[in-house]
Amino acid sequence: MSPRFTIIGGGLVGLGTALEVKRLAPQATVSLLEKEPVVGRHQSTHNSGVLHAGLYYKPGSLKAQLAVKGIRRMIAFCEQHGVAHDICGKLVVATTTEEIVRLKTLLERGTQNGLRGLRWLEKDELHEIEPHAAGIAAVHVPEEGIVNYQGVCDALERELARQGVSVKTNAGLLKAERVGSEWNLQTAAGEFATDYIINCAGLHSDRVAALAGEKREARILPFRGEYYKLRTSAQHLVKHLIYPVPDPSFPFLGVHFTRMIEGGVEAGPNAVLAMAREGYTKWKLRPGDLFDAVTYGGLWKFMRQHRAMAWEEVVRSFSKAKFCESLQRLVPAVQLDDLEPGISGVRAQAMLPDGTLMQDFHFVERAGALHVINAPSPGATACLAIGEFVSRRALASSGLNAPQSPAELDVSDSGKVDREIFSR
Repeated sequence: MSPRFTIIGGGLVGLGTALEVKRLAPQATVSLLEKEPVVGRHQSTHNSGVLHAGLYYKPGSLKAQLAVKGIRRMIAFCEQHGVAHDICGKLVVATTTEEIVRLKTLLERGTQNGLRGLRWLEKDELHEIEPHAAGIAAVHVPEEGIVNYQGVCDALERELARQGVSVKTNAGLLKAERVGSEWNLQTAAGEFATDYIINCAGLHSDRVAALAGEKREARILPFRGEYYKLRTSAQHLVKHLIYPVPDPSFPFLGVHFTRMIEGGVEAGPNAVLAMAREGYTKWKLRPGDLFDAVTYGGLWKFMRQHRAMAWEEVVRSFSKAKFCESLQRLVPAVQLDDLEPGISGVRAQAMLPDGTLMQDFHFVERAGALHVINAPSPGATACLAIGEFVSRRALASSGLNAPQSPAELDVSDSGKVDREIFSR
C-alpha cells in the first residue's frame, strides 16, 4: 500500500507542502484537511500581498535561505499559472543618521543572503525613484514585488486536484490518536486514517500539535495588523514599496507603504494583540482565545519588556492621527484626509515562555508527525520552499527517498540548522 500523508491546514504553507509531498513522492497518497469552507481564508489572504526577498533575515537562518529560494520559486509558479504579480522593487529608507548604520547592515545581510541587484542610494538617487519619500539614504531591493495571494491559493488548489490530492474542507481537527504506526484523525467531516501528519495549521498550529500529543511550550499569540488605504488623490505619492529601517528594540517591522496588485496603496500595519485568533476587528472576541493568551506567562513577560511599544501600538489602533504621524516619517506629504480604512490581518507569532518571539521558522518532529509551529512572514512568499523543506524531512522520516534538490538551498542537508529550528 502506498504511504499516506495528511496535511492539516489549507493555507499557503499547507497547500505548498501538499504539492511538494506529491511532487517528491508521486507514489504517496496525499490529502489535506482544512477547517474552513475554502482554503486560504486567514493569514494567506489577509496580508499585504508582498513578495519578500530575504533582506532582513540573519544570514544562515532558515528564514533567509527559504525567503531567497521561495521568492524565485513563487515567481516561477505565478508565471506558469498566470497569477497576477509585479516585481516592482522596494526601497528601505533611512530617515535619521542613526539609521544609516543599520541600513548598511541590511545591505550586507541581503548581499550575504544572495539577493541580486541591491543598490545603495544617496538622497538624490532615492528621490529620483520615490520623489515624495523622506530619507537621507536608502537600499533598493529590485527583486521584491507584489502578488495576488488569493490567486496563488486558487492555483495551488487547482494543481493539487490535477495531481490527485484530496482536499477536504469543513474538516477541522477534533482529535488525533496514534494507533500503532498510523494516525486516526477525527474531524468535523468524519474520521480519516493516515501514516504521517504534517501540521500546517498556522494560527492554530500549537493547538493541533497538542491534539497530537505535543506539549505547548511555545504559544501562538495573535497580533492584528491594521491598514489604511490612500485615497485615489494621494496614490501618486507612492510609486513602489517604501519600508522603514527596522528598529532592533521593536519586535515588528513597523508601518510602511505597499502598492497593491489590484491597484491602490496600503499604509500600515500596526501590531496589537487580538482578542481572537481570527480577530480581524477590534472588538472580535473569542473567550477561549483570549483566555489562552492572558493565562500564558510569556505574554506578560513580553508586555513588560515592550511596555512603551505595546501602548504606542494600542494608541495607533484607536487614533488615526497617530497612525498618520507614523506614516509621515516615510512620506511627509501624506495627510489625515488621505487615509481611508483598509484591511486587517492577524499574524500567528510563536512566543516562548520567557516572552521572546521566535524569530526563525520552527518545527517539531516526531515519529509519524511534523509540526510547523512558527512560519510567520515571509511564510507566504516562501510557502513552496517551506513545503519542499518540510516534505523532504517527512519523506526521509518515512523511509522514502526524494530526488535531490537542484536549487540554491539543498534542503536534504539540514543538519547544520537542526538545533535551531527543530525540536524532537
